[in-house]
Amino acid sequence: MVVAIILVLYVMLLGPSSKSSQIRRIASCGNNLKNIHVALTTYSLTSKGGLPLVAGAKTSEAPLSELIPRYTTGSQYFICPGGQDSALPDAQPFADRKISYAYYMGRSLKDGAGEPVLSDRQVNTTPKLPGQPLFSADGARPGNNHNKFGGNILFCDGAVQWSPASSAFTLTNPPDVLLLNPKP
Repeated sequence: MVVAIILVLYVMLLGPSSKSSQIRRIASCGNNLKNIHVALTTYSLTSKGGLPLVAGAKTSEAPLSELIPRYTTGSQYFICPGGQDSALPDAQPFADRKISYAYYMGRSLKDGAGEPVLSDRQVNTTPKLPGQPLFSADGARPGNNHNKFGGNILFCDGAVQWSPASSAFTLTNPPDVLLLNPKP
């Protein structure tokens, strides 16, 4: 009986859906976004300040795949440790596969500190005001990279900030910026 109670407590406190487990994964996810920012910065330096842009892209995979292998060989950074997406082969473009992050295509890193460039998968691709749904509030898809515990946003200046499921930020999409979620 004692072993069963310990097992139940272990699963509740440290299991994959527990808050403490997701907090560790959110921190690891933030590091992934910072690594992707390094690749975006390098891309920007070689493309007159621009970031990956693919005409007709419907999901974030096609433009972000432009970073592999020239600007980074680490494709593991494109899979959120809190999500359930499959690992990607290293140093190979992944436009035909599935990643974990949403991309604000059309942004420049010069757009300013408060402008988002990447985030965990969002519930939809509309602009967000504070208090509006940004990530899954109940752990259901879409927007559930971190179950119901919010997610990370990478801003143009390289800062990564966490938001609860209801947006803590104003996240806009000017007409020349298109928010692309990854494949469902």
